[in-house]
Amino acid sequence: MAVVIDQNHGFKPFKRSQRCRLQSLTNFDINILDIDQTNLSSLKKAFEVVKFHRSFSSPCFSLATGVEEEVDTTPRIEILGGHGAPRVRALVVEVAIALASGVDPIPVSSGLGGAYILRSRNGNNIALAKPIDEEPLAFNNPKGFGGLMLGQPGMKRSIRVGETGLRELAAYLLDHGGFASVPPTALVRISHVGFHVNGAENISAPPCKIASLQRFVEHEFDAGELGSSGFSVASVHQIAIFDVRVLNLDRHAGNILVKKNDQKEKYAAGAAELVPIDHGLCLPEWLDDPYFEWLHWPQALVPFSESELVYISNLDPFKDAELLRSELSSLRESSIRVLVLCTIFLKQAAAAGLCLAGIGKMMTRESCSGEENVSVLEDLCTKAKEAIVNASDGEEDNIDSREEKDEFELFQFDKETVHTSADMKNHLRLFEETDDDSNRTIKENGGDNNGDDSKQGEFNEEQELLGPKQGLRIRGNLFRRLE
Repeated sequence: MAVVIDQNHGFKPFKRSQRCRLQSLTNFDINILDIDQTNLSSLKKAFEVVKFHRSFSSPCFSLATGVEEEVDTTPRIEILGGHGAPRVRALVVEVAIALASGVDPIPVSSGLGGAYILRSRNGNNIALAKPIDEEPLAFNNPKGFGGLMLGQPGMKRSIRVGETGLRELAAYLLDHGGFASVPPTALVRISHVGFHVNGAENISAPPCKIASLQRFVEHEFDAGELGSSGFSVASVHQIAIFDVRVLNLDRHAGNILVKKNDQKEKYAAGAAELVPIDHGLCLPEWLDDPYFEWLHWPQALVPFSESELVYISNLDPFKDAELLRSELSSLRESSIRVLVLCTIFLKQAAAAGLCLAGIGKMMTRESCSGEENVSVLEDLCTKAKEAIVNASDGEEDNIDSREEKDEFELFQFDKETVHTSADMKNHLRLFEETDDDSNRTIKENGGDNNGDDSKQGEFNEEQELLGPKQGLRIRGNLFRRLE
């Protein structure tokens, strides 16, 4: 260590004088300095008078750069969620080119929330953007349905204001292989684009907004304008399977788009292709009451095909949960637990021979004498939670109490508890059959059983839930129809 010697021959550490460290920049960013056009010429003269010399360690900034604006207002778009999703980057690039060419977003008049069509320079529709602060009930809603801050309970209390965009992306991520034909979707930040701001005449527009961005789908109708007789069984099943997995609270006919598979003018049976959109009300924070438009369509009574049963059996709810945690860290853990539970329910119900009409009915609440009763699935979860609480008998306290606590949290949809995949698998120990002598059946009112009378509501209690690798079993009496 360097030292200096004072007059008394004492030693003390060498001290450097305080210095200001300047950042060396190769390109001048005009936003760093507060310079306006009026004093630019005088500043140039000052530099000429003092004959300012450049330093090799801290380069001087050239004043040759013209100062046009203090703030860069160039439209920009940045991907916040869905980087790894297929076809997302191509969608964002197309939108970025359109915005850079000066194309303004076109507001959509229909719907309760703010939505904008983004077009190319040629006038072709590219995408649909939905800013999160313009959702129904959000403070910047342009259609008079605003007033709430982000994070407050929304139109569905189990889904908060400002969080539907996350679910739009989650739906696309969960549609493995395009099974249900969910259009490519991303969560983006769009800057310096003319979106709506309430009271914009009094305040400046925000420089950026977060929005869901979905590929625009050219279509002829929606399902509400065309009878369900023109829809193929496969196309209805694909959407219905997806809705059950994500517990869609808002699958009405208006958010099922209809495309023709051929050039015929009329829609022959099975000639229409269905495209599901608007998934902002899926994956609620607890088991809410879903709405399935397809529930009473005749296609829902048709048994699953072999390929559909294979697809369902290959679904891995824990892998899906990890996918959402990695791609959408802002999605609440309670919503992920709903996904896991509903996927497990779908897998077991399909394996037991239920059709989609029966599965959807067990998930939907029924009204009786003006009162809304809980669904069969909600009742099953309530009984399972009660069984965990009552199962503690004091034996092996250190082990059993820990397992029971983990199992109990599977049904705590109103709590924010973080779990790993291993934790979620441990939860399913509650489904293990404790009574080897009991055989249970799944019952439904008016549901089919995939055409096999010998399987009328029966299944092996030791049937594996997620295949031999997990070795998980589900307790049969949890999925019997309660009388």
